[in-house]
Amino acid sequence: MTDLDTVLAAADAALPASLERLQRLVAIPSISTDPAFAGKVRDAANWLKADLEALGFSTSLRETPGHPVVIGHDHATPGPRVLFYGHYDVQPVDPLNLWHTDPFVGTIVEGDGAPARMVGRGTSDDKGQLLTFIEACRAYKAVRGKLPVGVTILLEGEEETGGVNLPGALTAARAELETADIALVCDTDMWDEKTPAIVTMLRGLVGEEIELTCASHDLHSGMYGNAARNPIQVLAEIIASLRNPDGSVAIAGFYDDVAELPAEIAALWKRLPYDEAGFLKGAGLTTPAGEHGRSVLEQTRARPTCEINGIWGGYTAEGFKTVIPAKAHAKISFRLVSGMDPDKIRAAFRAHVEARLPPDAKVSFRMHGGSPAVSVPTDGPLLKKAAAALADEWGREAAIIGSGGSIPVAGDFKRILGLDTLLIGFARDDDRIHSPNEKYDIESFHRGIRSWIRVLDAFAR
Repeated sequence: MTDLDTVLAAADAALPASLERLQRLVAIPSISTDPAFAGKVRDAANWLKADLEALGFSTSLRETPGHPVVIGHDHATPGPRVLFYGHYDVQPVDPLNLWHTDPFVGTIVEGDGAPARMVGRGTSDDKGQLLTFIEACRAYKAVRGKLPVGVTILLEGEEETGGVNLPGALTAARAELETADIALVCDTDMWDEKTPAIVTMLRGLVGEEIELTCASHDLHSGMYGNAARNPIQVLAEIIASLRNPDGSVAIAGFYDDVAELPAEIAALWKRLPYDEAGFLKGAGLTTPAGEHGRSVLEQTRARPTCEINGIWGGYTAEGFKTVIPAKAHAKISFRLVSGMDPDKIRAAFRAHVEARLPPDAKVSFRMHGGSPAVSVPTDGPLLKKAAAALADEWGREAAIIGSGGSIPVAGDFKRILGLDTLLIGFARDDDRIHSPNEKYDIESFHRGIRSWIRVLDAFAR
């Protein structure tokens, strides 16, 4: 038995104790968005601080204007260093009546034809995920007395409320964090229930709100119809102009900085098991929209988007009111890929709208945030080591994928600390995060621990 096998065996033997620790952490209702639970959020931070200190980490709570950040260091081992990130806060549990078990118990459910799982708020997002890494460190400490690489663990308490105070905490701790070689985030999914994944591309985001005004006040549609400009119609025509007949975005310069997928990644994606029809069917759809000639996988993971998130104006209450409204509104968002500048896209969108305003129509814009996409070089040596380690554990080639969503912390790590991020998670699509009956499969937890043991061993080599 190799030294690595011994550490893996120790993790296997300690699984019952690891699950008990997860239950104790889940039992703390660390709901960050509700001020009534602020004390419980701090209790969770203190629980994690004590647990890391028991493992030999030099750990402290870093105060912020909101909830504290937990930072623990163990740099006893020379060589590569990693910065691991997770968040210990959770979403509210409402509506409580839809839960089958107490959301803050961590109930293990098995024997009902589904995989054995722990049900409770935060089991998957993100307490179970972050503990996979901590338990991997615990196994190393139990067998070797030390970790194979230098490790810093950073645990946030405000991810579910936007993480507004994390950039300040990172800036304050920059000198002790930026010495890492790579950041690791465990807040993502497997590709499928048997295929591990590394997310190397996160799309950026631009949000815009439009207010379009025509008349000085709402008008009687019988007296002013035809003669008065209707802002809802103007807005509808502008929105319709955002797409070309082939489904591409029609804003001038939108694709100027968009690159095609690297050939090796495109080839890997073609090998991945992916049910395009099943993906759409799960949303009650049958036919792909968007850019013609692009697969659903490519469109949702590696292409920029333009989506209308809301549109309103005029009379929308019960009954009917024959009115020509003075104003119309819409909220529109853009997901960006690597190379796209949020400020450039915002300016191009506004110019597109303004160029299509008819006489008597005026527009104002409200900005709803903007962040660039984040990508990691797919030929990096640490990525290759992590992919090989995951393949050793799962017996399948790891999917190197992009995420359709945006995870701001990865951008913060790059912007503030100069660190690339590997996002390696073991959640599954059916974990019901943010919903009643959130769960984390026992296999996800167990093999997540084993996966991190292998990844850290690979980094040390």
